[in-house]
Amino acid sequence: MQTIDLICLGKLNAKYCAEGVAEYQKRLAAFANFRIVELPEEKIEEKNASPALVARALEKEGRAILAHVRRGQSLVALCVEGKLVSSEELAALLAGKAASGAGDVAFVIGSSHGLSEEVKRAASACISLGRITLPHQLARLVLTEQLYRACTINAGMKYHK
Repeated sequence: MQTIDLICLGKLNAKYCAEGVAEYQKRLAAFANFRIVELPEEKIEEKNASPALVARALEKEGRAILAHVRRGQSLVALCVEGKLVSSEELAALLAGKAASGAGDVAFVIGSSHGLSEEVKRAASACISLGRITLPHQLARLVLTEQLYRACTINAGMKYHK
C-alpha cells in the first residue's frame, strides 16, 4: 500500500478545517498509509520583517521539512509558482509514483512565508492548488480532499464525476 505523508508547517486549529481533514484522512486509509506531520512555524517577531529575516526562517523550516522526508520518498512541494494540476493529473502523479516502485510520496505545505528554495529544489514536483491565495489551514483541507479524490480516480470509483 502506498504511503502518503502530508508535511505541514503550523497547527491546524480551525475546527471546521480539522474536522474536514480528519474525515478525508479516515477515508484515505482505505487507499494509502496516510499520515500528517505538523512542524512548528518559525516565529518572526517583526511586523515588517526584512527579506533576510524571512529567508533565515524559511531555511530553518526547510531543514526541518527535509529531515522528515523519509528515504526513497518523493517530495511534492505546494507553492504558488508550482504547476497547476487537475484532479486527474494529481491522480496520475500518485499512480506514476506507485508504478515506478518509488510509490511513497510526501506533500509539503510551507508556512505563511512559503517554502525555502532548498525544499523546492529537493522536490520531484512543485504543484499549485490554484492562483488564488488560500490560508494554510484551508490549503491542508483542500489538498487532503484532492488526495482522496485522486485515490478514488485511480480506483475507478464514482466519487469524481
